[in-house]
Amino acid sequence: MSADHLPEHPDFLWRNPDPKKSYDAVIVGGGGHGLATAYFLAKNHGMTNIAILEKGWLAGGNMARNTTIIRSNYLWDESAAIYEHALKLWEILPEELEYDFLFSQRGVMNLAHTLGDVRESVRRVGANRLNGVDAEWLDPQQVKELCPILNINDNIRYPVMGATYQPRAGIAKHDHVAWAFARKCDELGVDIIQNCEVTGFIKDGNRVTGVKTTRGDINTEKVGLCAAGHSSVLAEMAGFRLPIQSHPLQALVSELHEPVHPTVVMSNHVHVYVSQAHKGELVMGAGVDSYNGYGQRGSFHVIEEQMAAAVELFPIFARAHVLRTWGGIVDTTLDASPIVGLSPVENMFVNCGWGTGGFKGTPAAGLTFAHTIATGAPHKLNKPFALERFETGALIDEHGAAAVAH
Repeated sequence: MSADHLPEHPDFLWRNPDPKKSYDAVIVGGGGHGLATAYFLAKNHGMTNIAILEKGWLAGGNMARNTTIIRSNYLWDESAAIYEHALKLWEILPEELEYDFLFSQRGVMNLAHTLGDVRESVRRVGANRLNGVDAEWLDPQQVKELCPILNINDNIRYPVMGATYQPRAGIAKHDHVAWAFARKCDELGVDIIQNCEVTGFIKDGNRVTGVKTTRGDINTEKVGLCAAGHSSVLAEMAGFRLPIQSHPLQALVSELHEPVHPTVVMSNHVHVYVSQAHKGELVMGAGVDSYNGYGQRGSFHVIEEQMAAAVELFPIFARAHVLRTWGGIVDTTLDASPIVGLSPVENMFVNCGWGTGGFKGTPAAGLTFAHTIATGAPHKLNKPFALERFETGALIDEHGAAAVAH
């Protein structure tokens, strides 16, 4: 098809307004969660006098720096519920948002390399099925049939002893997801304000009444924090602490290749995950760097060791060339589960700590966080993920099922 026959596309998908003096609600963070929260506030709760404040450009943080994997096969009931709801929303959002963000349900495999992996994986498949999540256990030969390029020989450092498999899982094009939400937010009247950094909060006693920004003060009745790795910085400005740590997490893409990789393969043991993007690049991610920091690049030795393991699992990739690497800032909690709910400051709400689950959880995070902001009470799906669990001890320990080390 020549360019002359392509459908007309607008120059801009959303307005670029100056901030107003006041809004009913301000969402801090213009990534996937901030956009989804504003969308569901407008759509489900009729709140359209909303501003999304982004210190950089729209979706330039973790939304642009993840490896786009979507799945819901988490171990615990609370996690499976919110991630499975997210997956069901992913399945309907392209039609609802009227934007094809290339959601490809090509399945996700989590490899097992040790007897401990096998026991944990089989347990997780059982738990997933009890929670209505599509989950299967594959033996090595079934793994090979599903992904022929995977090396299942038993003489390698990380022999494949089986895998969990979720057929409905897959990938989506992350920038298209951001554009889809941004366009709908704009249509619903939400102001998306870029290059507007929050520098402080205005409070009346313990109640937040406004936001200080590099583009002036903004009065508001409610503030939602959706800033991922920088959430603890914002919380400190507001006068409270969050139990999260920020780590660099890096990924890379190769040059373009013909389609060779039919699914998504993850290895918790090796800390690597591999898929093939729609254009043909191999997309690979690694585990987090062990140190805390806000730098958007990781240590070379971490990705070098993990890519060496990936090549052992996929010998066909040995001659692939790296096109580019990048890093994001993941915000991790002590139990590897997110915090979505009220904060110690009245009318301020917090959504953070998603670790490597942020992208896949985007729709449910937005829906439940919007409910919490609009009503002042948690949605049933995010109620277990309250900040108070770190005082009560009702933790949701997903370290073993998060699929990468965090």
